[in-house]
Amino acid sequence: MARTKAELLDKLWSRMSERGDFPMLSQALRSTVSAMSDDDLDFTSLVQVVLSDVGLTQKVLRLANSAMYIAFGGNITTVTRALMVLGMDAVGHLVVGLKLVDHFHQSAPRRIDAKLELNRTLLSGAVARQLTEHKDLRSAEEAVVCTLMRQIGKLLVAFYLEHEWDQLRRKAASENIPDSAACAALLGVTFDEIGLEAADRWRLPETIREGMRATDPNAPIDETVPKHVRWLRAISNYSTEVADALTAQNMAADGRESVLLDIANRYSGPLNTGADTLTSMSLALANEEASDGVMREISELQANADAMERAKVSAEARIGASVADLRSLPSKNALAPALALASESILGSLHLSRTVVFMRQANNEFHARLGLGAGVEPILPQLRFSAEFRPDVFHLAISNPVGIFIENAHDARIDARLPRWYKETLGEAQAFVLLPVKSNDTTVALIYGDWTSPQHVRKISPPEMSALNELTKELSRFFLSANWKEVELI
Repeated sequence: MARTKAELLDKLWSRMSERGDFPMLSQALRSTVSAMSDDDLDFTSLVQVVLSDVGLTQKVLRLANSAMYIAFGGNITTVTRALMVLGMDAVGHLVVGLKLVDHFHQSAPRRIDAKLELNRTLLSGAVARQLTEHKDLRSAEEAVVCTLMRQIGKLLVAFYLEHEWDQLRRKAASENIPDSAACAALLGVTFDEIGLEAADRWRLPETIREGMRATDPNAPIDETVPKHVRWLRAISNYSTEVADALTAQNMAADGRESVLLDIANRYSGPLNTGADTLTSMSLALANEEASDGVMREISELQANADAMERAKVSAEARIGASVADLRSLPSKNALAPALALASESILGSLHLSRTVVFMRQANNEFHARLGLGAGVEPILPQLRFSAEFRPDVFHLAISNPVGIFIENAHDARIDARLPRWYKETLGEAQAFVLLPVKSNDTTVALIYGDWTSPQHVRKISPPEMSALNELTKELSRFFLSANWKEVELI
């Protein structure tokens, strides 16, 4: 007897919540979408999401440095700069797609049928990417996300409701009906409805939720649906059908070609592409030995940290590249991205554990307004100190014209110069650097960076410190043209 839709969905979400990894995926997706939809373009939030995943960071940087975008500067070494080149929406959609794929790869069960569903989903994404490779990046990544979300309901059942999945698979086989029909009959809810519920819970953009819906390519055009949404639906549905055909078992080559031609004929109009062209593209995927091209793309989608190694350049050179990036930005309305770019550059170049940007407030206090690195975001509200003189290293730093490097934070002489608020919040730091940002001879900001592991502490050489001072000097011009005390960075 079919259970109600509400009962099934409650069981599914409860099962997913029991597994610790799924809430993290949900939070990552919500943070990404929130950053994309922020009217003030919340660079910091999206940078933080990307930096939390090494493979994702490399994918974004690789894309930003690809031939298509080389005219925008090339040699992009920070996610912040990549966001400026590629666009918030494009990177946001890329992050959503990669996070979805990576989650299911990480939690993949040993069952072959579930892995097959994941491979079929990845293949549908590859088809969508192939179809949109000549489109603008934002539209292309949006289409890929719609295609992945088109499969998400089926994946959630296969991965989290193993018993129900086995039941519906047996029902589909015994009655010779599609899995989707068996799901609706047995569980009282369709794969599509589960997918849309997931999209709502993750607060995905309305365009994604509409673009992932099922569509009949032969139905009369519904002019009430935006043209772009109709195109997204055509892409996601076509890609799904092609992936199903390419992975169908016990199908002869000529039979598969016939099915692909039929799919191409039905979607040729909505996709504004000739049926022969569509069929040729699909056959190219089918005929690749071991699907090398598709598997290469799948490997990238897994955000494998070993897929690409960053070019090994010196800290001095990387910081210098970021100084050049800052010089290319207009002074007006660029304070937030400039600080994010500088913070990320310092974090990565020196292999720090954390960076924090303190900004001077109207009440003559320095408040933490931006933080990067593990565990730093929750403690930002506690990080603040008065600009009035105290005999500690922070007041020494804000009165100093250049940066200060503390090689051993637990040395007795240094420990005596560390304020209580610091010991209670950042006290696990083994070594740290303090970099003042001056504007009209006043310290308007202070960039803090530390190493929390003794094994990772490294000395900052004089050339590196010189480069860091040049970076903070370049930052000063963004404060001259901004009402910086009102800028929200986090």
